[in-house]
Amino acid sequence: MAAKSGQGTLILILGILGIIACGIFTAIPAWIMGNNALKAIDSGYGDPNERSLVQIGRILGIVGVALFAAAFLFWILFFGGMLALGATSGR
Repeated sequence: MAAKSGQGTLILILGILGIIACGIFTAIPAWIMGNNALKAIDSGYGDPNERSLVQIGRILGIVGVALFAAAFLFWILFFGGMLALGATSGR
């Protein structure tokens, strides 16, 4: 069950895309794949030379999920406030 070569690069790319472009659709896989790759590296099945790439990609995945959640919460509060204001100004 050895880790594939280049998995660290893939995780890093997914983490970067999770922050700048695709949001949750690439941030969550980066986070999950990063966790799995780190477990494989720690158990001796993964390539220890890719550890830093995996860690950075995983952290970027976590940040991407947090940014998506914050943006989603903002939109809910913003549009909820707009709806509440619209409902009260219609009287």
